[in-house]
Amino acid sequence: MAGREITPSRVPNTGIFRVEEASGKSRRPSWLKTRLPTGGEFLRVRELVEQQGLHTVCQSARCPNIGHCWSRGTATFMILGNVCTRNCRFCAVATGRPDPLDPDEPRRVAEAVRRLGLLYAVITSVTRDDLPDGGAQVFAETIREIRAAVPGCRVEVLIPDFGGSEEALRTVLEAQPDVLNHNLETVARLYPRVRPQADYQRSLLLLERAHGWGAVTKSGLMLGLGESDEEIREVMRDLRRVGCQVLTLGQYLQPSPAHLPVERFVPPEEFAHWREWGLALGFRHVESGPLVRSSFHADQQARGVCSSAGAAEI
Repeated sequence: MAGREITPSRVPNTGIFRVEEASGKSRRPSWLKTRLPTGGEFLRVRELVEQQGLHTVCQSARCPNIGHCWSRGTATFMILGNVCTRNCRFCAVATGRPDPLDPDEPRRVAEAVRRLGLLYAVITSVTRDDLPDGGAQVFAETIREIRAAVPGCRVEVLIPDFGGSEEALRTVLEAQPDVLNHNLETVARLYPRVRPQADYQRSLLLLERAHGWGAVTKSGLMLGLGESDEEIREVMRDLRRVGCQVLTLGQYLQPSPAHLPVERFVPPEEFAHWREWGLALGFRHVESGPLVRSSFHADQQARGVCSSAGAAEI
């Protein structure tokens, strides 16, 4: 099976994706095909994640780029457990009642970063509305543990909205992440259907506050959920208005029949158009393509942007 093309569902023998052949009614466009993950580096990352008892968004969110990224020796770690208190209709992460916090999790994440030799680490989480601070303190502890274990390592955090808590956001920013990412995910009109427990204006306010406190900010959108071109432009204008510097745009892919269907597969040339439009609008970097996800080549996305904001260049 080595080298055979599949669509990005689940890969056999990894417990991550299901193979879905590109044929018949389920056929996806050729630009959404990925390769089966192979090689020693992929296996090394998987074994390390398992040994440290960690979670990755690569696995929990069924990311189509897992083979590419893990074969490069990178992974996006997901803290605060792997059960989310929200039920977004696009997301493959399990929802329900989370387990209690694991106080040793930040140290183990830092150890995994050290053993992988990462110079740029991306940390995200489930949403924990059950916690008073939404897990902000754990984010801060994880940043500090990584910096202690790997001096010079840059840290990007992809955070939830913390229920709009200004104090929780400040807790994360006081640990001085190099990039603070919070995804809007979709256009304002689709929030009730796609993100019923989130709020478009609340997320914009989070990014505005973070920018006002000097953070390098980043956000991302999924395309193909039924948004119009004008709505995409509106979101991009809103993000620039609140100072967002880095933007990711990728194709929404339905993780299971229980999730929202794909309304449209956006061709690569449209993603290229949005990249150029975003750069003209003033974003410092726009990563735009069908398989782009928030942490896809995140180190390259942030290159030079941090230096312009006063941090050392990545």
